[in-house]
Amino acid sequence: MTTEEPGRPTPAAEPASPAPGRATLGRRLRDAARYALPALAVYAAIRLVGLLTVYLWARNVGASPGKGLTRADGNWYLAIAQHGYDGYEKTQSNMAFFPLYPGLTAGLDRISPLSPREAALIVAWLAGLAAAWGLFAIGAYLHDRRTGVLLAALWAAVPHGVVESMGYSESLFTALAAWTLYALLRRRWLTAGVVCLFAGLTRPTASSLIAVVGLAALLAIVRRRDGWRPWAALLLAPAGWLAYLAWVGVRTGRPDGWFHIQSAGWGTTFDFGVYTVRWGQLVLSEVAVLPMLVVTVVALLAIMFFVLSLLDRQPWQLLLYSGLLLVTTLGAAGYYHSKARFLLPAFPLLLPAAVGLARAGWARAVTVLVPVTAFSAYFGGYLLLIWRYSP
Repeated sequence: MTTEEPGRPTPAAEPASPAPGRATLGRRLRDAARYALPALAVYAAIRLVGLLTVYLWARNVGASPGKGLTRADGNWYLAIAQHGYDGYEKTQSNMAFFPLYPGLTAGLDRISPLSPREAALIVAWLAGLAAAWGLFAIGAYLHDRRTGVLLAALWAAVPHGVVESMGYSESLFTALAAWTLYALLRRRWLTAGVVCLFAGLTRPTASSLIAVVGLAALLAIVRRRDGWRPWAALLLAPAGWLAYLAWVGVRTGRPDGWFHIQSAGWGTTFDFGVYTVRWGQLVLSEVAVLPMLVVTVVALLAIMFFVLSLLDRQPWQLLLYSGLLLVTTLGAAGYYHSKARFLLPAFPLLLPAAVGLARAGWARAVTVLVPVTAFSAYFGGYLLLIWRYSP
């Protein structure tokens, strides 16, 4: 890995040799926020369109927008935030859900006048902005500022973008994954290790991110680069993920406790994609409901964009991360209707589209983003107010 490549722009927010001190750090943060402001504004505007659509639709049919935004898995997270984890003897144990997101929700609930539901949404919305900032940072570092803005915009406008505004953990995990990968690209080993540790406490698919950090650290160690810092990243990255799995193992009395809960209680196993292919064939050969059709199209597009990412020679860290997410998501049996949501953190797959739109110019980019945003807003309302299952 290299910190910079010839011709690669350096973000204006990062002076070449900053002087130490609190004032300098504050100034750098302000400069970084100012540099990322267009991406954050575009992301917030697209998500606001989606939220307003849900609000108006829900009010029109007499439903609660807040309850819609915390339905399905959101209720499980709320229960953990309010009451903690349940016993292993339940058929569907909530120990299947990782602790950081409900923990942050509980913390905000206790220190603010917000209700648990409101706290869950605020955490998710702030995490969404943090994720958009991370996506922008990666796009701007690898290409240019316009690419970074469009990468954040495209992520906001994907069909299941409404999940980024729901009481779910996808936004938080995406934020942590993006900043971990950005730190890796910059060879900031301690940052990558610590942020990956927290990602491991957020979602089980952190295993994909941990593998990337681990391999990058091992390569640096073999090449004798950066001293002890890669060793620290190697140890820190899996710590959160392993700690939670170990805790569940102690609670259940079996070392594979979390995996047993997933298979026995939630019906989730790994069958190398047999289940996904079978369901995809069924959806494409019969009259299918809209969410199932969209999931199938998203899965096919994800594979296509991964091939494009290979052809574009993305940094191997991004390729490995998105490739492992594709394997773990499409290779798992169960919850076909949620597979597009599970792919939300695979944001590097959108980079070829962001690069193409950036080269096409703002007029063409806006022409694409407007209908994509409109469909995302409509489909988000459909998922929350018509579709009976989790997004």
